[in-house]
Order: sequence, then structure tokens, then C-alpha cells
Amino acid sequence: MGEVQAFFRSTPRSAGVKYTLTINDQYTMTTAATPTTTRTKWLVDPSHSEVNFQVRHLMIANVKGEFRKINASIEAVGKDFSHAKVQATMDTAEVFTNDENRDKHLQSADFFDAENHPQLSFTSTSMEHVGGSDYKLKGDLTIKDITKPVTLDVEFGGTITDPSGNEKAGFSLSGKINRKDWGLNWNSALETGGVLVGDEVRISAEVQFVKQ
Repeated sequence: MGEVQAFFRSTPRSAGVKYTLTINDQYTMTTAATPTTTRTKWLVDPSHSEVNFQVRHLMIANVKGEFRKINASIEAVGKDFSHAKVQATMDTAEVFTNDENRDKHLQSADFFDAENHPQLSFTSTSMEHVGGSDYKLKGDLTIKDITKPVTLDVEFGGTITDPSGNEKAGFSLSGKINRKDWGLNWNSALETGGVLVGDEVRISAEVQFVKQ
């Protein structure tokens, strides 16, 4: 078998190509080189993306807000987003709820403490294709140095080339968290019973990514 070992040491091999060697018309050995995996990076298009949240106010209706400065990236195998790696950050000083006083309160130490914690971040731990255009995205959400796991539902909208020649991918995301899990505990009791701000926060996002 010495010539067999010598053959595979000296013969260049290409990924995905099978090689067959016959020795003395008696032994046949087949080997396949390990295929290489090329990962593609996608960067968020902030002009066509938004991350929103909503929370119950006065226990009767929802108040909505958004993060106006986001950065995000995806690493995937081509256009296959199964097992993709996702990272995102949002600037806490750029939270917007259409009310300046409320925005300042959210940026204060009662909530995001933007001066000491300028960003909240998300790092994926898994991206699972569950059927059709649907995925489950799991990862770690960090707010004010507290990291907790979250699960988001993802709908893949597809890919397309825009008028500028950029290949883009679109996603819709949704999920919910309890704000108190991240130390966002501020509240105010109502005279009629109940509290001013609900604990459950619903998250939604419409995002487009550009292939690099």
C-alpha cells in the first residue's frame, strides 16, 4: 500500500472531485476531497430598514417606537440563510417615539441609560429553516450589559437586484420580550389600578440587506 499513500501525497486534489486508484487489478480505492464552503456577507441597507417596538400604555393601548440608527450583518452560504450568522446593534440615543420628552426618558437611566450604554446588541446563536419562507432566529440580546436569549420569527421575502445593480435580500422579523429581564423596571402606579407601562415589549423589523 506504499504506492497508494505516495499517490495521495503527491497528486493535487480539487474540492468535490472523486479519485479512483486501481492497484494490480485487485484493489480499488476512491476518495473525495472535502468541499470548501464560501460564506457570503450581507450588510443592512439602513435607508430601507427599520426596527420597531411597541408597549402597552395606560393598560388600554399600545405606544410605538423605533431605533433610527441600526447596523447589522449576515454571513450565509450564498443565498442559503439556514445556519446564517446574524449580528446587529442599535443606538439607544436614537430611539424615537414621536414625543421628545418620552424619548429623553427612554434614553435616561430609568430605561436605556444611553450615556453609559450607547448601544444594545444582538448576536445570533442559530438560524433554523422551519418551512417555506419561515425561519426561527435565536440569539443573545444585550441591553445595559445584561444578556438574555431571545427567539424571533423570520419571514424571508426573497432576493432581487435593485436598479443600481445591487443584489438585495429582504426579511420581516417579529418577537416579544419582557423588559424587566434586562433591568428596565421603571413604572408608575395608576390611581385607578394597574401601571403606566406594560412589561411585554413586542419587536418587529423590516430589513433589507445588500450582498457584498
